[in-house]
Amino acid sequence: MADLNQEQWQDQLLKDDNALIIDVRTEEELEEGCIKNAKHIDIYLGQGFIDQIETLDKSKNYYIYCRSGGRSAQACAIMNQLGFANTYNLMGGFCEWNGEVVNS
Repeated sequence: MADLNQEQWQDQLLKDDNALIIDVRTEEELEEGCIKNAKHIDIYLGQGFIDQIETLDKSKNYYIYCRSGGRSAQACAIMNQLGFANTYNLMGGFCEWNGEVVNS
């Protein structure tokens, strides 16, 4: 897992043709909008979160965010334990995001 600030996360994501973005926030938080092309998997689903994560391609690079960076760091750690080698946590999360936002 790597913690990246907003600028590093956006720069690396733009250059990465093997990237997937995952939003681990709740349904209610999604109402604020989300980062374009993000896949929503709520970390609070517990085993349901793990079940959905395990269906993903482990060879991809995962850019993960939540509201402020805490839950996404947890998600990165869980994914690393499940065999995902490349996970990137967005420090500051959606609260500090200054890139493109779309309505969920």
